[in-house]
Amino acid sequence: MRRLAYIAFAGILILASCTKAELGPVISENPTAPTLTAPASGTNLVFTEATANDNVTFSWTAADFGFDAAVTYTVQYDKVGNDFKAPVTLKTTTELTASTKAEDLNSGFLGAEFPFGEVTGIEIRVMATISEIIPSIYSPVVNLGVNPYEVVVVYPQLQVPGSYQGWSPEDNNTVIFSKLSDKKYEGYIFFKDAGTFFKYTVGPSWSENYGDNGADGTLESGGADILAGDAGMYKLNVNLNNLTHSFTKTDWGLIGSATPGGWDNDTNMEYDAETRLLTLTVNLVAGDIKFRANDDWAINLGDNGNNGSCEYEGANIPIAAAGNYTLTLDLKGPIYRVKIKKN
Repeated sequence: MRRLAYIAFAGILILASCTKAELGPVISENPTAPTLTAPASGTNLVFTEATANDNVTFSWTAADFGFDAAVTYTVQYDKVGNDFKAPVTLKTTTELTASTKAEDLNSGFLGAEFPFGEVTGIEIRVMATISEIIPSIYSPVVNLGVNPYEVVVVYPQLQVPGSYQGWSPEDNNTVIFSKLSDKKYEGYIFFKDAGTFFKYTVGPSWSENYGDNGADGTLESGGADILAGDAGMYKLNVNLNNLTHSFTKTDWGLIGSATPGGWDNDTNMEYDAETRLLTLTVNLVAGDIKFRANDDWAINLGDNGNNGSCEYEGANIPIAAAGNYTLTLDLKGPIYRVKIKKN
């Protein structure tokens, strides 16, 4: 009898220990949020061309969720008073420090339309995350001032007069650019009507103009008008070194883990003829996005510096929090730019 009682008691202990083990780690009711230690609150960050290659370093203390877990930290900023309605991600890391080039920060602030040559107040925080199902925790906000400098670059341009704009080579809204000043030009032009004809001119006159006599991708001086069969936005490429050109119709969309279609299906963007921007208002979740044309990866844009300027084959663009967003993609200038606003 005594032996049976012992066995029963041992069984209870085993069941209790199994139940305890199955519970797994317990999250603290009062997790410890990270604290930004640098830059110090009240610091003014003044950017200049001379310091463009310097690094700005952000440091913070470790978060503690009450048990050992891999913590991912995301450094975010927003304008003072915006209450992080549209946070911008600067860096994501598992370390307790992150550095960003001053040049990239400067470009990002200019892309966010911060005035150059004067101080704008921003708020910085660090978000600590261990799982999608466990709420993130945030550091206390640190207030900083940022003073970006103006970057003025004049790129050589090629005019694209045509039937869509009155055959006017003087129109500076219909030009493409040579970003390397190597006589290789690229840009995006919207043709509102099917059957649009166009040509290329060097400068705002017809004195040096190029067309394509055989519609074979080879340009001739004073050559025939070039026909774009369908209406839409076209990617134009011209090489005046070997007198070749190409034009590709592009329908742009948003793709990524943050989008409704994930990495498998694009969410289409619309062209606004008044602003000359591609726009989209959409519900997103935390994750990443990119832009691509024609539901294909042959032409895609990301953002390597997460500074608002886009590059072909660039890095994924992080979306920090779920919500309704308005995105604009600006392809009308020499630098392609994106703006992401949480509504």
